[in-house]
Amino acid sequence: METNLTPTDFAPGPLFVVGMWRSGTSLLYSLLNQHPQIALLYEGDLPLLGPLFRNGKSSSDWQERWEFWNQAPTRHGIDLSKVPAQAPDLQSAAIATWQEYAGLALYGDKSPNYFDFLPQLAKAFPNARFIVIWRDLADVCRSMVNARAGSSYFRKRGIMHRAVIGYHKLKQGCDSLSAMGVPLHQIQYEELIEKPEVVLGGICKFLDIRFDQRMTQLESADRSAIYNAVHHSGVKSDKIGLDKKRKEVLSPALKGKIESYVSYWKEEYGSTWPLYPQSVSADAKQPGALRRSFDNALFSGLRRFDKFTSYVYCYAPIGLLRGYRSMKARSRATVEAKPEKDRFAEPARERARSTAQF
Repeated sequence: METNLTPTDFAPGPLFVVGMWRSGTSLLYSLLNQHPQIALLYEGDLPLLGPLFRNGKSSSDWQERWEFWNQAPTRHGIDLSKVPAQAPDLQSAAIATWQEYAGLALYGDKSPNYFDFLPQLAKAFPNARFIVIWRDLADVCRSMVNARAGSSYFRKRGIMHRAVIGYHKLKQGCDSLSAMGVPLHQIQYEELIEKPEVVLGGICKFLDIRFDQRMTQLESADRSAIYNAVHHSGVKSDKIGLDKKRKEVLSPALKGKIESYVSYWKEEYGSTWPLYPQSVSADAKQPGALRRSFDNALFSGLRRFDKFTSYVYCYAPIGLLRGYRSMKARSRATVEAKPEKDRFAEPARERARSTAQF
């Protein structure tokens, strides 16, 4: 049945899909966007560039700087000429962009880069809804180690520490959303790949939309906005999930650190979180208060560095950014594949712009 709807009728606010890196967010994004009433951006990350919007107005070049940041407009085929170049705030600019891409569909963004940013997003977008995907932390880190072969991002110093401590930061963010009364739905990667119809059906119920069987397979999924890289080969295949038998790639020290924190968290949360692994070694030595304080301080320092990087993109002379982007694109040609700039997300865009199907 066809129904004529306005964006406010159908999409009261953005939908954010969040999880730690390598926890299945890309897979979930690909499955969700199969639904004709959902059209999320893939790591648009515009809310991370807040300094571009200050004192009741936007920077005159915010669109170009966003493009330099992660090529999100190009990857999604967004016509920025249809998005106001001047916006009073970040919220207005983001929503205008999301709606330009999604049309009448549910709009928003999928990104693991929001893992320690949930309360801030909820305050910036009061009508937002959140879906958080969890995965066994050890498997998250194993996937990150394997991704190093094709991505310099997962080779940078401190990335594993960010993942281990950030895992708990994401949990704290979810607890904050619940305390704020923000709509939140949490799922497990392990259950998604084993029972996709059940898990995705639960998501549809949360979003108050009809379940669509197309969400349970990848064969016709539009993944053109996903960067071309070796570590995305799984989500760009037609198979949901990976073979369970894989070589152990975690160092004894990292594996011990993960087991130590998981044991501590299970005791702290009465075995209700994390759900996976379902049990921990009785020999796991939990981190003491001094260890936890040091690790949290180190995490905060690493994240301040990450934030500084975004500030550079917001404030550095635009000519310098152009030169840097050109140099980086040439130097990484043999290491990482660049984003697909010639294949726009037309199937998703056309589906989203059409009248919603029920």
